[in-house]
Amino acid sequence: MAGVSGRARTRRELSAAALSLFADKGYEATTVDQIAAAAGVSRRTFFRYFPTKEDAVFPDHDATVARIEQMLEADRGAEPVAAVCRSIHEVLRMYTADPAVSLARYRLLRQVPVLREREHAVVSRYQRLFTKHLLKHPSDDSPTERLLGGRHCRAQPRASALAARRRCRRRVQPARGGPATGAATPDRDGSVGRASHGRRDRGRSLRRARKHS
Repeated sequence: MAGVSGRARTRRELSAAALSLFADKGYEATTVDQIAAAAGVSRRTFFRYFPTKEDAVFPDHDATVARIEQMLEADRGAEPVAAVCRSIHEVLRMYTADPAVSLARYRLLRQVPVLREREHAVVSRYQRLFTKHLLKHPSDDSPTERLLGGRHCRAQPRASALAARRRCRRRVQPARGGPATGAATPDRDGSVGRASHGRRDRGRSLRRARKHS
């Protein structure tokens, strides 16, 4: 692959071999030795790139986290939500750089709970970076302050990151062909889940009515 170093190429080949073997043999049944052999390297070489076979499923996250940190640091003077949205675009580029690999990983995560938990932990690293940036760079009467609720958002950092992510998602969904799996889709007015909340409220009312009838 043009522009890719030998080390990066080997890392990707190991990850591709791991995903292929996990799909064919199952995650638990696949060994590090099998992954290394499929990639044409030694077991020792595998451990120079990944500490465990689990890590081979997520070869790009560490580099992406470091890149996001650099981007947010460089964007200190920019409007905070806009800076976070640019960083989210960078994360999405990582996921969509190789659609076949992303799809294979998605299928694997659905089947292997330990990998799904690892993915959630990795995603939380991005969320913490975004939250930290939003709380570190508040500004009075800015889109960020109005969107995140002023002083209240400082007491609720998770809500802050989610609000920024929802705003950015409305910008990037058309380019991605639809909402991300498991993500709430904002309504036209920017609210999320209003219809589902309404259905739950009606359900509770019906249950109360039956109980007292």
